[in-house]
Amino acid sequence: FKEMFGLAYRTDFDLKNHAKHSGADLEYFDQENNKKYIPHVVEPTFGLSRVTGVVMVDAYREEEVNGKKRIYMKFAPKIAPVKVAVFPLLANKPEIVDKTRGLYKSLKQTINGAVEFDDRGNIGKRYLAQDEIGTPWCITVDFQTLEDDTVTVRHRDTTKQERLAIKNLAAYFQKGLAL
Repeated sequence: FKEMFGLAYRTDFDLKNHAKHSGADLEYFDQENNKKYIPHVVEPTFGLSRVTGVVMVDAYREEEVNGKKRIYMKFAPKIAPVKVAVFPLLANKPEIVDKTRGLYKSLKQTINGAVEFDDRGNIGKRYLAQDEIGTPWCITVDFQTLEDDTVTVRHRDTTKQERLAIKNLAAYFQKGLAL
């Protein structure tokens, strides 16, 4: 923790040595006091790479589910790179794929583009792939969707699924992202 957010007070040691070995004048002239001096340096150890490292380490999860290891990134929804993934249950059923693409386009506008369409492989592999990148919610469009305009929403952290009306999805995800 100390290294993640530390500050090193280097006094004037570094600049004096740079000046000595390079021959460059690194003195600062204070016009108000009519005085020259070598500034002291404070070296912060804080930066984007360190913040990213902390976020990644904090989000990483492994758990045993039905005898298999499940690995996922538990990002807060606000910082997850992909907020929602939308899947057709079957990629070879045009009516399901068309409905899925329409929902994808609609949600992409509502959730500022952080929505992904995925029709690769079987549904279980799609869920696992989205879990690994930290997507908080996955939507599956299936045959029931064609009948009643509801979809299955799967939650990354619990893997629980619930059935929701398409017309309520935008508000549902906006509320989840506001937490």
